[in-house]
Amino acid sequence: MIPSQMLKGTLEGCVIAIISKKETYGYEIAEQLKDYGFGRIAEGTIYPLLLRLEKNLLIKAVYRDSGVGPKRKYYSLTEKGEEELKLFFQNYRELTTAVNSLIKDTGGFQDE
Repeated sequence: MIPSQMLKGTLEGCVIAIISKKETYGYEIAEQLKDYGFGRIAEGTIYPLLLRLEKNLLIKAVYRDSGVGPKRKYYSLTEKGEEELKLFFQNYRELTTAVNSLIKDTGGFQDE
């Protein structure tokens, strides 16, 4: 399981990436994160993050019938969100390159 402190810095970008694939809703986002190996992300983490993304105009929301209960709030990316996603991928690549370089230089992963 990925420690929450490590997740904090990347979760927002990962949620934006999931939303970029198709219009989706909170529970489905949490399930996709779980399927990608992020573990169970609590609703208390997902929904405030979605609210923040919406307030920052990175995503937009619309209520739609769910077919099995109350309406669901579906999220999609805005143009600003698409730009933020590109920046996230660029920054993440730089970070992973730096960390991988450090791991290689310090002999990390030899314990496995």
